[in-house]
Amino acid sequence: MSITVKALQKTGPDQPFRVATLERRDPRPDDVVIDIKAAGICHSDIHTIRNEWGEAHFPLTVGHEIAGVVEAVGEEVTDWAVGDRVGVGCLVDSCGTCVECRAGQEQNCLSGNVGTYNAPDVDGSITQGGYAQKVVVNERFVCRIPDQLDFDVAAPLLCAGITTYAPLARWGAAEPKDGSPKKVAVLGLGGLGHMGVQIAAAMGAEVTVLSRSRKKEQLAIDLGAQQMLATTEDGFFADHRGEFDLILNTISADIPVDQYLRLLAPRGVLAVVGLPPEQQGLGFGSLIGGGKVLAGSNIGGIAETQEMLDFCAEHGIAAQIETIGIEEADAAYERVVAGEVFFRAVIDTSTFEGAEVA
Repeated sequence: MSITVKALQKTGPDQPFRVATLERRDPRPDDVVIDIKAAGICHSDIHTIRNEWGEAHFPLTVGHEIAGVVEAVGEEVTDWAVGDRVGVGCLVDSCGTCVECRAGQEQNCLSGNVGTYNAPDVDGSITQGGYAQKVVVNERFVCRIPDQLDFDVAAPLLCAGITTYAPLARWGAAEPKDGSPKKVAVLGLGGLGHMGVQIAAAMGAEVTVLSRSRKKEQLAIDLGAQQMLATTEDGFFADHRGEFDLILNTISADIPVDQYLRLLAPRGVLAVVGLPPEQQGLGFGSLIGGGKVLAGSNIGGIAETQEMLDFCAEHGIAAQIETIGIEEADAAYERVVAGEVFFRAVIDTSTFEGAEVA
């Protein structure tokens, strides 16, 4: 028998959220049923449901920053038990057998991973996300939330946390250069950027935030940055040429790629996690000169996501959030787009109680 839950749903890109009933599948032997306590609002949710990344499958429930408690487990599940504190991120399945899956890089599954929402599932249905009361997930795609992290601040780590942790770890933010901390710049101080600053600082890097203005400078410093620089100031790109070992680009907007590459020291890395809808321009000269690296990064595997959660718990890192009720979701979307949320809006799913189904 399937599980019926309340969920926030849209019937089209221009439609408001409504409370609807959602049928979760009957748990399979290797499934975990999670009672969702908190669901983060990611800008990817907004891009998807507004058809900015292609045509979405409607009606649709989004949300891939999910934190909650195990309510039930399938008969073959051995790693999880009722009452465990757990999270689910951007993936809910993959083939499990290809070279990428075997290497713990399920996000790069060569057969195609299954996203938490708006993706064809193995049974042909379209996955529905975490703006809901419960979710049913294959046990391999569940992570343990350390006791030090509350559900509401842990939820955004399942996307924003791993999205920034993975490239910082891969490109050596924790590795000193000539005996000194790596100089890491984080481009943008939003939902992703504020996590990148905290993680890079905890890794021991010297962190600079790059933004169009300095209006969030104190916030940046409070999060662990040494300074904030305004990219719009006269002479900025000339004055800071060759300054950084690693730049983490977290913004989903046009940037002058060539100019940012010139901010890198020789063999420096520009790691991109923000995905603007427009094509970006690049002249190879700024890449070749100095042997620079332009890299992309897309979330991380399940083992690395667990590593990130444990790292954040150990270093006292959490998402900076504001908690909202389900009735505030539409307004929160507008505020996220306007850059008015500092830094993540998280839905308190207990507010589904008593809500009338449309």
